[in-house]
Amino acid sequence: MTLSPYPPEFISYLAEYFGSRDYFECHELMEELWKKEKGSPSEGSWLVLVRIAVAQYHARRGNGRGAYKLLAKAAEEADPGELGRIGLDGARLAAMLRERVEAWGSPDGVFYAELELPIADPLLLRLARELCAARGWAWGAPAEAIPSEVVHRHATRDRSEVIAARAEAADARAKARARSRPG
Repeated sequence: MTLSPYPPEFISYLAEYFGSRDYFECHELMEELWKKEKGSPSEGSWLVLVRIAVAQYHARRGNGRGAYKLLAKAAEEADPGELGRIGLDGARLAAMLRERVEAWGSPDGVFYAELELPIADPLLLRLARELCAARGWAWGAPAEAIPSEVVHRHATRDRSEVIAARAEAADARAKARARSRPG
């Protein structure tokens, strides 16, 4: 077994991104890492990767407004040097993001196409490919091979905890506003 300088969530993200093309799961993996590494030098890179996965998810489902907004934000935040420190070709990825946003032009121009993340470090590429193969996926799976349940993943998940947490937060805000009102 090779010791990796990369977080396991990142390797899993890449295996999912290139193998299962489950961008929803990619978002979940990278969001977990981003939250865990808040304040670290890589925090911004993890957030860019979250935004890319969610943009791809929205684009594939025809949500142009969501895809455009997230990819434009990722393009704006992509730091080539920091992306390079996590094993990607940061300059190339930043350019790819800008080119995709320019090609779309607006939320009305969004189209889905795989956005192949440029992996610069051969070790990172090998680890991600090995994990992809271990999970039974083909590296670089084409869009037409992705099952409908992956494309529409959010529609099948249990959101009861999220809904309850949002309701609780809204209730707390309402109570705080009520306490701060004069008289």
